[in-house]
Amino acid sequence: MLVVGLGNPGARYSGSPHNVGFCVLDRLAEHLSGGALGSRAAASPAAPDWSDRFRAQLLLARVDSEELVLLKPLTFMNRSGQSVREAMSFFEIPVQSTLVVHDEIDLPFGSVKLKRGGGEAGHRGLESVSEEVGSRDYLRVRVGVGKPANGVVADFLLEPLSATQQAELGGALEAARDAALAVARHGIDRAMNQINRPALSGAVERKGDGPETGRPE
Repeated sequence: MLVVGLGNPGARYSGSPHNVGFCVLDRLAEHLSGGALGSRAAASPAAPDWSDRFRAQLLLARVDSEELVLLKPLTFMNRSGQSVREAMSFFEIPVQSTLVVHDEIDLPFGSVKLKRGGGEAGHRGLESVSEEVGSRDYLRVRVGVGKPANGVVADFLLEPLSATQQAELGGALEAARDAALAVARHGIDRAMNQINRPALSGAVERKGDGPETGRPE
């Protein structure tokens, strides 16, 4: 299975809502680093051994008997699909076994949902993936970042979160990591039944090149 985290490279965007895909992949890699395949074992659980391939950061890992390819495209958001297509082709991974982790402004801040296929809702990273792989049928982990009360969505998504917001989002990043693991272990249908349940009152819901106007890259 290919697991893709969408984001923009560079310190300028590292703490922004648009980079939650990268953050989830980092947490997933740390969780799985003891089982890394195809490269030197990570020095510690906090230091996965990413390599540079397909214009992306790549890590091979395993969940139970399932081999995972973790991918963080470094092409900037609106060209993410190039890396995804190259990795899918090289590893012969079908679109139905490709899981994309991304920010979602149409979900409440801190919520997480799984989805199979669907549209892109203006998300430039998803649009690039759909165009490059020729299908919308890939799986998604959607991490809710909410919408700005005022101002341009692009500015909101590309500006760093406050320390308080980053702390609040931590639980959602772990929930998204666990959602990806559930898909790898149990398949999308069982994982959706588990992750997409309504949250209890007061609980976090656990459940797809540069700045621009409107939806940012």
